[in-house]
Amino acid sequence: MLSEVLAGARRPVCAYVYSAAALADRVALLRAVLPEQALLLYAVKANGHPEVVRTLAALVDGLEVASGGELDLALGAGARLIAFSGPAKTDAELAAAVDAGAIVHAESLHELRRLSSRAGAGARIALRVNRRSVTLPGTHAMTGVPTPFGIDEADLPEACRLAGDELGLAVSGFHLHAVSNNLDAAAHATFVVDAVDWSLRAAAQHGIDLRYINVGGGLGIDYTGTATFDLPVLADGLRRAAAALPDGASLVLEPGRFLAADAGWYAAEVLDLKRTHGRWFAVVRGGTHHFRLPAAWGYSHPCTVLPVDYWPYPFPRPEVRDAAVDVVGELCTPRDVLSRGQPVDRVRVGDILLFSRTGAYGWDISHHDFLRHPYPEMIFVEEGATHAPR
Repeated sequence: MLSEVLAGARRPVCAYVYSAAALADRVALLRAVLPEQALLLYAVKANGHPEVVRTLAALVDGLEVASGGELDLALGAGARLIAFSGPAKTDAELAAAVDAGAIVHAESLHELRRLSSRAGAGARIALRVNRRSVTLPGTHAMTGVPTPFGIDEADLPEACRLAGDELGLAVSGFHLHAVSNNLDAAAHATFVVDAVDWSLRAAAQHGIDLRYINVGGGLGIDYTGTATFDLPVLADGLRRAAAALPDGASLVLEPGRFLAADAGWYAAEVLDLKRTHGRWFAVVRGGTHHFRLPAAWGYSHPCTVLPVDYWPYPFPRPEVRDAAVDVVGELCTPRDVLSRGQPVDRVRVGDILLFSRTGAYGWDISHHDFLRHPYPEMIFVEEGATHAPR
């Protein structure tokens, strides 16, 4: 499929390819282990391509957004439920979220006051809490450590009193997202069970009519190896957590990476092959300004060679055989590296290097305009059709 899609791409090839079928497969995989009381949201921050958002909005229960721009995307995609997160919401964003009927994940006492002032008592609210003793393996810890995310657990009594007694805001539950990219499903299952138990106790202590427990996302993807997140192990924890829920309450998950990563590929054409100081370099049309994750996280993202027979020049075609190659981009910095020591049987100038698992936190987190190179082509593949909507 990819070779056919990229055969029609602009040259030199530099493109993201997203697959609607792959998105549907990932949703089905996760849906299969969710209990009846669970709601599945997609975290738009992972990939905000409008076609990706539109496709997932039709497959999941709702969308989690973290800005006014993402809120607009969610509304345009017809999301059935919207949850609004983020520690720096503006007054305009709070008002727009309330107008849209979104559940606002309130991040501070000050935000609660602004929410009441700008949006009134009709807001749907869950308190985001940075709990004290949450420890989960993963790439980025959000709670259990000092971060700008959520209300410190020590301040929860004051937040509940402020919201209810002083401001008249109805709190429906808690947002407890804890970690990014965790591959330990057993630890995640334990976290979900504990999150529900904590929420039940906190709601009883502070007089909250508990209807909403959002345990966030964080389901991991292994970019460099063969590890997989064990969904059956997670399913056991989800079942135990759901069994403890009050009637009418929902257990909410909001993965982004897990749903989108395997539905995207980044393709970059080799523009040059060179050897300096004993190392081979494949210089591609593209780089970390399109796909920043390897540089940001300090790892080498695997790639494969997609051979291209076309060669328009009258001189010999440069190639490298049976070697380790550093894959670097077109930017004027030595940090523009996608992969180091990538083993290749053969790679030629004009071949395409294909990076899988780039459907999440690829284009969306990258510094697009450094050096003002052209953007990659965005190709969205639907069943029986391919189009580049932007």
